[in-house]
Amino acid sequence: MNEMEAAAHGFQATYVIPVLLGVALAALFPASRTFENARERHVYRIVQLCTLIGALVGAKLTAVVVDLRWPLSPLPDDFLFRTGRTLTGGLLFGFLTAELLKPLLGHRHPPNDRFAMILPFSIAIGRVGCLLSGCCNGQPWEGPWAIEDADGVPRHPTALYDLLFHLALGAVLVGLFRAGRVRHRLFALHLIAYGVFRFAIETIRTTPEYALGLTGYQIVSLLLIAAGATSWARTALTAEPASARIAA
Repeated sequence: MNEMEAAAHGFQATYVIPVLLGVALAALFPASRTFENARERHVYRIVQLCTLIGALVGAKLTAVVVDLRWPLSPLPDDFLFRTGRTLTGGLLFGFLTAELLKPLLGHRHPPNDRFAMILPFSIAIGRVGCLLSGCCNGQPWEGPWAIEDADGVPRHPTALYDLLFHLALGAVLVGLFRAGRVRHRLFALHLIAYGVFRFAIETIRTTPEYALGLTGYQIVSLLLIAAGATSWARTALTAEPASARIAA
């Protein structure tokens, strides 16, 4: 089941509750403790809220473009209900929203490592919803840990693979944060790592080819890698503002 088929599960409690819990973790985690100045904390919270909105819009828009092939094909009247949401688009558009807003709001600080290290756990919680509702599984497969879909067909549990990937990535990012390594580049590392993972995992998903022999989500994955690499390179050259600190 791909993102289009997952739309039918969008209002099931088994899907909605884990997703809302994941969003709550990302939204309520005290990432703004990084900033000592009250105004800087306030501006950061605005950026964080707008980033969340951008991610939600991007998650839906990317699914519409990839699954319904818009604007190459006309949209049906019920297009909002014909597609689900995709993490690849959420990460990409959340990143772009933050990067566009920060200079407009005068937020000149590098990416927040406190938020970056908690985000993979937030996503992993959301993937529990995918796993419980039976969406986002891969191609038919009769391996030892295959999961049967609604029609009884055993498939690659790609939602489980994604969940385990983010738990492992989260553990790595926490370790890097506590060791003070790759400071302000943890989110860039997340974008690169997930882009590589998702590009690879698409080979065992049911997503049809979009262009150039690639699925739409593989193309978005390449954009994620490019965004992460750009952020990594730029942040590596940026000195930490004197007014910011990392609270362990």
